Amino acid sequence: MKTAIITANTKGYQDKTESAAGKAAQRILDQAAYQTVVNATLPEDEKILSVFLNRLIDDRLADIIFTIGSNGIKPTDIVPQVTEKIVDRLLPGIPEAIRAYNIRYSKRHLSDRSVAGIRAMTLVINLPETEKAVKDSLEYILPELPYIIENMK
Repeated sequence: MKTAIITANTKGYQDKTESAAGKAAQRILDQAAYQTVVNATLPEDEKILSVFLNRLIDDRLADIIFTIGSNGIKPTDIVPQVTEKIVDRLLPGIPEAIRAYNIRYSKRHLSDRSVAGIRAMTLVINLPETEKAVKDSLEYILPELPYIIENMK
């Protein structure tokens, strides 16, 4: 299965620093035999993120797109809105399960606004921004993703 990892972090994009959470996601996906075709950090800009995600979907470059970060309550946290605009159908069970799982470790997940959805044959999932939360989230949901992808097709 082909995946893309997109970290939304304006400072990281400007400084050209590699996201620790993005690297963690890459390691976990590699261990699970997923093929990551893109692992990039982009600015928290609605237009840039929309264009990039739409290109990944329209060109069928990935079966699953994982976004990391920018899903809280700060004014710059825009990934959930972008995701809602580009998908055709929401899958609320995925982010609900991730929040329920992660809230055991930190009550800050109460302010997480992540969403997940489907467009065409691509699943888009918003993940939290910390390395630990990304690791925990992926390890929790990965066993169910082949079932979801199989049923989308």
